[in-house]
Amino acid sequence: MRTLFLQAPSFDGFDGGAGARYQARREIKSFWFPTWLAQPAALIPGSKLVDAPPHGLSLDDVAPMARDYDLCVMHTSTPSFASDVKVAERLKQVNPALRIGLIGAKVAVQAEESLRDAPVIDWVARNEFDFTCKEVAEGRPLAEIAGLSFRAPDGTIVHNPDRAVLEDMDALPFVSEVYKRDLDWTKYFIGYLKHPYISFYTGRGCKSRCTFCLWPQTVGGHRYRTRSVAHVIEEIKYAVANFPGLKEIFFDDDTFTDDLPRAEAIAKELGKLGVTWSCNAKANVPRASLEVMRANGLRLLLVGYESGNQQILHNIKKGMRVEVARQFTKDCHELGIAIHGTFILGLPGETRETIEETIRFAIETNPHTIQVSLAAPYPGTYLYDQAAREGWLDTAHTDYVDAHGVQIAPLHYPGLSHQEIFDGVERFYRRFYFRVPKIASICNEMVRDRQMLVRRLREGVEFFRFLRERKAAA
Repeated sequence: MRTLFLQAPSFDGFDGGAGARYQARREIKSFWFPTWLAQPAALIPGSKLVDAPPHGLSLDDVAPMARDYDLCVMHTSTPSFASDVKVAERLKQVNPALRIGLIGAKVAVQAEESLRDAPVIDWVARNEFDFTCKEVAEGRPLAEIAGLSFRAPDGTIVHNPDRAVLEDMDALPFVSEVYKRDLDWTKYFIGYLKHPYISFYTGRGCKSRCTFCLWPQTVGGHRYRTRSVAHVIEEIKYAVANFPGLKEIFFDDDTFTDDLPRAEAIAKELGKLGVTWSCNAKANVPRASLEVMRANGLRLLLVGYESGNQQILHNIKKGMRVEVARQFTKDCHELGIAIHGTFILGLPGETRETIEETIRFAIETNPHTIQVSLAAPYPGTYLYDQAAREGWLDTAHTDYVDAHGVQIAPLHYPGLSHQEIFDGVERFYRRFYFRVPKIASICNEMVRDRQMLVRRLREGVEFFRFLRERKAAA
């Protein structure tokens, strides 16, 4: 089938793509590459990938494309589902014969509900969906495709057996070839990464058991399945040759450092190529490994600290001790490895005191940049089931974002309201960034690099606009 892969128009600045651990507008406009769509697109000859949000495409821009395709595969999420269904309805108005399928964590765990609530959708793919999409596009009977849930001609919903997890990760073609073919790759930018950058996965799954983390619990699993070092380096070489001006490569694996010998082996090959790179990491990488990676092009680690309170880390099964995270951060500072630290407010056990403890931890450890999110108990996660069982989650807050795509606080606890958790985000940002040493550090960075000067000024404007919008949403 002529196949269109579509990240649909949504909220202005909404990033629901590959790297988003939560789907929402960010503090500053940022876009991850749509890797989850690019991967099956790479398997289907003649397919087309359209990523509407970063390219500024509206529904009026996208809808006419329906005439040129037999099949449309859309990535969806819990916050964007209703909007995505409206896009699907418009596409079918343009081309009633168009078959439409959905992929993503939302439909992976709520296949029945998704098809029931969206009659316009013909099928959804559960769990790992790359080869599921490929087989649909090849025209196989839907009843014979593993991992598929679909609407039969009589309207009944059918759930096929699960698809076996993919073991040979080298069987997947390069997503970077699809980026090159279909996307304006310069439209993608992340505040803490050099621009322009590209990102992709070298493996799937995460052995950590964090109760809130969406992808390992819904799509990727808890076993880290990896591409061979040679396969990864081959794609790096392709990227260097085909993306002129590329400044940085980001490995989007949930935890690239889960397999340290492999991470070091990849690093040593990257060092030979002179590539600057960054990755997701847990705050427990030993100094010896940090030294190897730093000596071979590592610039930045994206680290999920989540909380500065040890009991909360236990509650969410983070498998991390605060003192280990402190030593890891100290090692990174001494070695010149930048850290983008991510924190979450509103996790189980949160109180006014623990919020303050986490803010103090962030200030003391002083990552280069931070992101502060609100705990989002997505369906399919342990946290969702726990919150529903304990009465922490109100149905009025299960859209997870407001009408403008700004994240809301869906959880509350005895003695700690939705509003107090929501307000804690702004207080956290202000306390961390509005310090003389941090302001001086940012200004020094801007003085030394004109491109960084332009970026930080733009981001500053966007950040203050974000704070104003949060006040309006409160």
